[in-house]
Amino acid sequence: MKKHFIIILFSALLILPRLILSQSTLNCAQCHSEKATLWTGSHHADTQNDVAEELAGEWAGLPADSVINGSEAENCIACHGATAVAANGGMSEVDALNYFFTTSNGVFTSSTVAQHTDEWPHVACVTCHNVPSDHPVSMPTMAIYNSSDAQYHAISNVSKLCGQCHGSLRFKDTDHLRYDAWLMSRHGNGGQADVAAEIAEEWAGSTPAEVVSEENCIACHAPTATLEDGGITEAQALEKFFTTTDGKFTSGTTGQNNAAWPEVACIACHNPHKPSDYSLFNSSSRKYDTFTSSQELCGQCHGNLKFPDTDHLSYNIEKGTGGMGVADKVTMPGVKCVDCHMIEGEEETLASMYAGHSWSVFVKEEDGSEEVACTKCHPSRTPDVARAKIEELQNEFATLDSIANEKVAAAEEKLAGSSDENLLAKLNEAKFNLAYAEGDESGGVHNHAYTKALFNDAIAKADEILTGVEENSNNKPTEFRLYQNYPNPFNPSTIIKFSVPEKCNVTLSIYDELGRKISTLVNGIRQRGIYKVEFNASHYSTGVFIVKLTAGTFLSVKKMLLLR
Repeated sequence: MKKHFIIILFSALLILPRLILSQSTLNCAQCHSEKATLWTGSHHADTQNDVAEELAGEWAGLPADSVINGSEAENCIACHGATAVAANGGMSEVDALNYFFTTSNGVFTSSTVAQHTDEWPHVACVTCHNVPSDHPVSMPTMAIYNSSDAQYHAISNVSKLCGQCHGSLRFKDTDHLRYDAWLMSRHGNGGQADVAAEIAEEWAGSTPAEVVSEENCIACHAPTATLEDGGITEAQALEKFFTTTDGKFTSGTTGQNNAAWPEVACIACHNPHKPSDYSLFNSSSRKYDTFTSSQELCGQCHGNLKFPDTDHLSYNIEKGTGGMGVADKVTMPGVKCVDCHMIEGEEETLASMYAGHSWSVFVKEEDGSEEVACTKCHPSRTPDVARAKIEELQNEFATLDSIANEKVAAAEEKLAGSSDENLLAKLNEAKFNLAYAEGDESGGVHNHAYTKALFNDAIAKADEILTGVEENSNNKPTEFRLYQNYPNPFNPSTIIKFSVPEKCNVTLSIYDELGRKISTLVNGIRQRGIYKVEFNASHYSTGVFIVKLTAGTFLSVKKMLLLR
């Protein structure tokens, strides 16, 4: 008798979790009507038919036990309706499938549909919120409701909560790998170290409040950090996550409280109550700002839509507008950020399972093959060809960037102390266009033609300052010409004058009498005009020098004599 009692007691304990569910039955909408309304319009509130379609499409002819426990098990209940096991007095996942979806002779069929729809919970509030029975006296905690044991499992951060179903944290063989892809990206990995390095380099001696007022790192690098400790300010978030001395950052500032740093969390761009909206968590108001397009969302942090003075300008460069004195230029009309950075792939490929959340234009598949987003517009472009093209564009960008920086710096030095408003205006435009082009985070890939135009404009304006282009009514030459330098002979400097009757690429170089190039004075696009360039030969001995002008197809040389 005692033995039978122990067996009965043990059996009761096994089913007890299903009978005593630690799950609130409060009506969340009574106090959280705004969030409840959002949820009602979200995919989280519309999951039963998805499961029905999958059962009818992939599990026809098989019983519920095969779906949940078989060799190819796919636990639909666990993510699509975890609290469904609380229905009908409490039941197992297998029983829940049989209860909520039609079968014939105990197996699913191609005609399987949803049933008991009024009891199906979808991804209910209490799936991700463990709400105490005495709420609102006690507050909910972050947890995932586990349909296998009918218990809550605490989760350390929101992204890991999302990763239970949108990643491989619970089911290693899942085909939903957004969380895994996010971990591989800059959005999900390394952001705290980047911010710490920038603070240590640029903001040593400043308080967190001073940093936020000038360059609000938190707003884009980890907006949900202000949800910590029940809600804090952006300045308090900086102080919490980065070391200070006497309330100020130093050159030795590093990250701290690393485990709590959220990176650009899932809920930074997805309002958890309606993830499909284009939303960005506002670290200042601690509410969501909603936008009309993915472009507008990306442009908040990768453009100047949120912060006009930012130096992250990928959105603006891709749009091809904003330069000073440079015509708008769009090289990929209609192409959006997500077209290249959220690559799609065939079903069951990593490209498909990542759902674009690595944000890389390249995705390496498990078999070693590679997919590239470029094929969406260029079907014949292989990954190797695409990578070579990207490197070509980036190399040209780097070359132009280097030339422009050197020229603009020289022009700025030349105008030090100058009061010439016309030349100073040109310098400001050159500096603006140089910085604007450098704001492209792709190294010239987003809109190569436009970044080239920005660099070339900066170079041309700097050269106008350096070479002293003659800007008057007679500055409209009708022929290519290289004039004789003056004075000649000279010591130690001379002026070289040339004219171009049309916009073209111009190179003006100096050679010694052995034919060795010793200097390039001009190298870049020039508008129609007459130009003067100074050649200083302070470091050379008496001798003959050759000046060579190449302008379009025109070529001319002159001899010059240096006499010491």
